[in-house]
Amino acid sequence: MIWKFLLTAAVVLAAFFFIRQRLRGRGRPLADGPPRPPLLPAGAVRWAAYGVVAVMLLGSGWYLYRDWALGDQVVEVQVVNANTGAITRYQAHRRDIQGRVVRILDGRELRLADVERMIVTKEGQGL
Repeated sequence: MIWKFLLTAAVVLAAFFFIRQRLRGRGRPLADGPPRPPLLPAGAVRWAAYGVVAVMLLGSGWYLYRDWALGDQVVEVQVVNANTGAITRYQAHRRDIQGRVVRILDGRELRLADVERMIVTKEGQGL
């Protein structure tokens, strides 16, 4: 996950330096004519880069908060034995469900067998 943020930051920095070099080259006189005026004011690119970085930071913060808030949600885990049809209900935090292993609220760790299936629902919305 961190590599996605680092790659995005590297692309933004590379684009910033590329555009900066291009804008500096606009003001140099050409051999066959007068110098061309710059397309954008010098501060506009800098403020645009700051804005992009600010949007990235806000988006990353929102994503991290949302992931934390959803992980902290208490859900009902129903373990269904496929052979007998027996259903056992537990409660766990969403972040504590990892594949076929569940850590329930009282601290116990459940490992589902091959014949068991897991149904995850919001608390109080079970079968």
